[in-house]
Amino acid sequence: MFAYLEGNLVYKSPSMLYMDVHGVGYELNITLQTYAVIQNLEKCRLYTHLQVREDAWVLYGFADEEERGTFRQLLNISGVGAVTARIILSSLNTGELERAVAGEDNRTLERVKGIGAKTAQRIILELKGKLLKQKNSSSLSAVIHNTTQEDALIALVNLGIGRGMAESAIKKIDNASSLTVEELIKQALRAL
Repeated sequence: MFAYLEGNLVYKSPSMLYMDVHGVGYELNITLQTYAVIQNLEKCRLYTHLQVREDAWVLYGFADEEERGTFRQLLNISGVGAVTARIILSSLNTGELERAVAGEDNRTLERVKGIGAKTAQRIILELKGKLLKQKNSSSLSAVIHNTTQEDALIALVNLGIGRGMAESAIKKIDNASSLTVEELIKQALRAL
């Protein structure tokens, strides 16, 4: 339905943002990879995927078409829903995922929260040879707000992790204040 949205970022966190497109505000769920691209921008274009469910319409935004394509390929795998696909793409960028699939590296996939041995095998089997590089440049943007640890906590909670679990995972990380939000979230996901 929507190929992409381009507009001003009104609110942004590592897992979600509000985009104003000519006076209409869109809520988009994003990955850490997308957040890394848009974190210092005020205006951007995000490639979108609309998931229509019985109880909600959920809009996902991606910094480039390659990440959106990978997200859609993950959705086609039995046992991998939108939340899991977003966690995978928040923990691994598309290149890391492609290398893990090509090298049949179960361990890398199993380190992602919610991915067990069977799901890792299924992902490798289904995606082997399908992940193609589609480099596409996009101009993106965002605004600055919370501290790094607050941003990481918000992102983890929006990814479906309980607030208490997310807080304890962040506390376990050494030198958390010196890490970027993306690094902090990745380490917290591994610590869960």
